[in-house]
Amino acid sequence: MAAHPIGVHVGPGLTEDNQLDDGGPLARAAEMDADGVQVFLGDPQGWKAPLPRPDAEDLLASDVAVFVHAPYVLNVASTNNRIRIPSRKNLAVNARAAAAIGARGMVVHGGHVLAKDDPAAGFDNWRKTFARQAGDGGFPLPLLIENTAGGDNAMARELGAVSRLWDAVGEFDAGFVLDTCHAWAAGWDLATAVDDVRAVTGRIDLVHLNNSRDPQGSGRDRHAPLTAGEIPLELLLEVARAADCPVVLETPGDAASHAEEVALVREALGEA
Repeated sequence: MAAHPIGVHVGPGLTEDNQLDDGGPLARAAEMDADGVQVFLGDPQGWKAPLPRPDAEDLLASDVAVFVHAPYVLNVASTNNRIRIPSRKNLAVNARAAAAIGARGMVVHGGHVLAKDDPAAGFDNWRKTFARQAGDGGFPLPLLIENTAGGDNAMARELGAVSRLWDAVGEFDAGFVLDTCHAWAAGWDLATAVDDVRAVTGRIDLVHLNNSRDPQGSGRDRHAPLTAGEIPLELLLEVARAADCPVVLETPGDAASHAEEVALVREALGEA
């Protein structure tokens, strides 16, 4: 198993009737010579509980590092009960399903509160999410909170917000995902981002290594291939080196282009 797995986001890897789509995530990893995959367990825009995966045993037995991305619709920070409560329940359900396939962690966005809300309510809702789960024995795998690209009342867009979020959840051993496109869009200095995040959270568990189609500070979450965006390639690779943790590519492109990106990052990390 690679010391620093380099994976690719491959989506659910399932058909609508819950069968493997063209071999599923492990076939995609082999096709791209990747050490890891990031998958959805179901519809990323839906609320339904994920079904047991037909490749669960294969994923558990594989040396491929598996990360799960929680559905995009979840927002445990929300002050709206009709969003926050099902989000919290869905997060727990997806965490159990992710642990069942041997995932190393589950990525979830930091979420946001409404413009009329005090952001303090959102940070406290995150604290309550972890505290309630701790009462049930905690999450069965690391929960990895990802920085986001836009939103004035986002819980994890600005570094100051991440600091307030970690004041609320740090005691629960929450993990952190540094997305380079999101950080760039939010106006972060990528040359110091790894140190800046660690100064706040004490950790980076995963890097989403993505270039951006838009200028720094745009607030737009539009990923680009590693070598074809607004972020200098060497700056991206230096983030991967400095973070010293697994990497997942969420870049657009086909299997061949992703294989080239995996090889590029692997060489930059000295693991070719």
